[in-house]
Amino acid sequence: MTEARGHLKRKLSRNTWIAVVLVLAALHFLPWVFPSLLHIMIMIFLFSLMGQGWNVLGGYAGQFSFGHSLFYGLGAYVSSLLFVRLGLTPWIGIFFSCGAGMLLGLFIGFLSFRYGLKGPFFALIMLAFAEIFHMTATGWSAVGGALGVLIPLKGNAPGLMQFIRKEPFYFITLWMMVGSLYLVWKLEGTRLGLYFLATREDHDAAEALGVNTFRAQMAAMAISAGMTAMGGTIYAQYLLYIDPDSTFGVVNSVEIMLRPIIGGPGTILGPLLGSVVLTPLSEITRLAFQSYSGVYLMIYGVILVAVIMFLPGGIIGFVKEILSRFERKAEEGR
Repeated sequence: MTEARGHLKRKLSRNTWIAVVLVLAALHFLPWVFPSLLHIMIMIFLFSLMGQGWNVLGGYAGQFSFGHSLFYGLGAYVSSLLFVRLGLTPWIGIFFSCGAGMLLGLFIGFLSFRYGLKGPFFALIMLAFAEIFHMTATGWSAVGGALGVLIPLKGNAPGLMQFIRKEPFYFITLWMMVGSLYLVWKLEGTRLGLYFLATREDHDAAEALGVNTFRAQMAAMAISAGMTAMGGTIYAQYLLYIDPDSTFGVVNSVEIMLRPIIGGPGTILGPLLGSVVLTPLSEITRLAFQSYSGVYLMIYGVILVAVIMFLPGGIIGFVKEILSRFERKAEEGR
């Protein structure tokens, strides 16, 4: 069943690999076929990446976080300040952002998981830390204060992750999204991935069977925080401006967690599917209700409540349920 290093023998079929290659090939031609969709696609890939980060912790390990804007904002600020203050290219800064996110995630995880905080208590702890960093960034002039950080434009400078066109960011976010999918797919086939699922399904039973749930949750927290922080770096370089509200704000936490919740928490494609559905809706509602502050957040709230009530397994869970019903009816018909 398993290999020596704890990896399950999982392989994709030939037809699946062909489908993956064809989809990736089509996506590589999209910027020239539909150039007007570039911004939407970049946002889809970016929030899919960060949603996948949330999915590792919330979907697989079962620890619902309401404060992932903390890591998103930290990643944006770390790489931006390293570039503005020290001239360090964001290509290197993104790894510092990832490391900073992982360290902060481990710190919060130790405080939470060591004392058994979970469920709504863990969600509130995450929200509290996000607000602490939000207030700190707002009042601390060394990091730009409420005015934020303006990243100087150097023209077309690929070495500094700055481009005069959107296509490079399209491919950067595309391949980072693909990398996150591959990472989670491989993670599912490891003992650590199974420990995540065991901890999510029944914490006490997992411990009784010898699973070190504390270590599993800490690993999930580190992976989740690092992936989200890397997304923050890309966001900062894409817009060339960050401030406390656009990074540490609770709106971003909602944006990040809604993707996997709508698509299907605890599934590989859930964050991507949720991002494909929600990102265009987000852009449309922002434009339609830009004169009415907070209306699009109310729409998000309605969507979240509806999904939790009627689609607890997300879109993927709903599709699986429909397919299983058809299978049962087909078997009964025999």
